[in-house]
Amino acid sequence: MTDATGHVLSIHLLRAQRTTPQPVDEAKALLGRGLEGDVHGKKRSGDHRQVLILDAATIRHLGLRPGELREQITVEFPPLEQLAAGTRIRIGAVTFEVSGPCEPCTHIGEVLGKDDRVAFQQALVGRRGQLARVVAVDGDGTIRVGDAVAAVSMAASAD
Repeated sequence: MTDATGHVLSIHLLRAQRTTPQPVDEAKALLGRGLEGDVHGKKRSGDHRQVLILDAATIRHLGLRPGELREQITVEFPPLEQLAAGTRIRIGAVTFEVSGPCEPCTHIGEVLGKDDRVAFQQALVGRRGQLARVVAVDGDGTIRVGDAVAAVSMAASAD
């Protein structure tokens, strides 16, 4: 398990499809569903795309702002992209299980008005963040900007 820790830089909720994600100071996680008030929070527990967590290094590298890649949680947590599916990470009062990397699509380049959507898609390969499921909540399950981020259990490697 990594000893690295980080923190939540921003939280964004997508209230409806084809809209701009809205920044919030806090969000309530729903066990097995995602974040309350986010369109992905309506997903069933088996859905791997409940929450998208993104390390801020990606948005800095691309000259973007938090939320522009349609992530719900932007973190300062460099090991994020290297975490294997099944790894559990703790963010504030919530434990997430990593489902796997978010594969970039050309649609994100279209949303951001990029001239070359394919080149933008390629720039995101391996950097679009991790999809995750809400697997445990403490208290009311609220995540706040500034909350700590840490890996709490690593997935078994497939040697």
